[in-house]
Amino acid sequence: MGTDLSSPLESKLLEGTDPIFVFFVFPDGIKCPVNTFKMTDVPCSSHSGHSDHRSYSSSKSSQYADIVQPVIVVHGGGAGSISKERSERVRHGVTKAAMLGYNILKEGGSAVDAVEGAVVALEDDPEFNAGHGSVLNEDGQIEMDASIMDGKSLNSGAVSSIKSIANPIKVARLVMEKTNHSFLTDRGATCFAKSMGIPIIPCEKLITERNVKRLKKEKAEKSACMTEPDKNTGTVGAVALDKHGNLAYATSTGGIINKMVGRVGDSPCVGSGGYADNDIGAVSTTGHGESIIKVNLARLAIFHLQQGKKPQEAADAALCYMKTRVKGLGGIIVVDKSGEWAARWTSVSMPWASAKDDKLQFGIVPGMVHITDIGKNKSPNPCI
Repeated sequence: MGTDLSSPLESKLLEGTDPIFVFFVFPDGIKCPVNTFKMTDVPCSSHSGHSDHRSYSSSKSSQYADIVQPVIVVHGGGAGSISKERSERVRHGVTKAAMLGYNILKEGGSAVDAVEGAVVALEDDPEFNAGHGSVLNEDGQIEMDASIMDGKSLNSGAVSSIKSIANPIKVARLVMEKTNHSFLTDRGATCFAKSMGIPIIPCEKLITERNVKRLKKEKAEKSACMTEPDKNTGTVGAVALDKHGNLAYATSTGGIINKMVGRVGDSPCVGSGGYADNDIGAVSTTGHGESIIKVNLARLAIFHLQQGKKPQEAADAALCYMKTRVKGLGGIIVVDKSGEWAARWTSVSMPWASAKDDKLQFGIVPGMVHITDIGKNKSPNPCI
């Protein structure tokens, strides 16, 4: 893989005006400027007092104009402030998922394989609100939603309110490939998963002590209808472009804390939680599910791509519309058919990572991005 992403690296941000310079500081005190990166904001009135659009994006190099370069982008959900202690675990989770998906692409795997693999990794990580880290409903139980889409055929699969399954995204893919349907829910989804050989596990094995405490706190505050951004920790998701030019997305979530039993958000809804079309691009969304559904956020971003906007512009336009029209916050990762990508959000933070051209990029908060060379025969220390 090249770079040991589990090794702790201290990073410091040296800010001028623009662009932003990022340095890795190694134990021996050597400061290494690994790259420069520019963050841009677009006008969109803020009611929350923070910058409306926090973003990172790529531009297509003319060097690769006629070559399809595999790319994957993942997100760990739009959220509020993330503690310094937790940010390291979150960073490790999103970079691990991105690398897993990127290695699938580099080995010739499909975009669908890559996004499924990346999301499975995030579902297995209790730091994220999906799979093993899913938040609890008002009865203290887990109900999960997920969807996946193949941009080549426009086939999709989704599940909602599924229980006792460690990786809902695997079931969603089976719905897409092994049935004539697009969406299964609750007991029917679980029965189908069992028939496909997916292990059924006790629900309590998916419940973490952290989420039990969070539910108790939420109930004590009686604030289910006035939740803060960091209480609704969004979703996980991935978008990818493979070497054959095929696009795909995958999105998975545990929903929102203290939700009503049976509540379903945007994540399993194709067009809201994500969309993929080889002729245009692929999108995965995160944020307040009801707001995302109202504006059909993923398809709205795809529409803007279709109208000729760059990924960054398309994401901005969709997020800005959701914020101004329904006061909803969220985030988008998007890759277009040429391989340009963007990660954009209006929430306080959004853990994300991307891999392309043997470069791994990741971040959590506005104003800082880490860039690491992950090519073969590369030293783990980018200063060497």
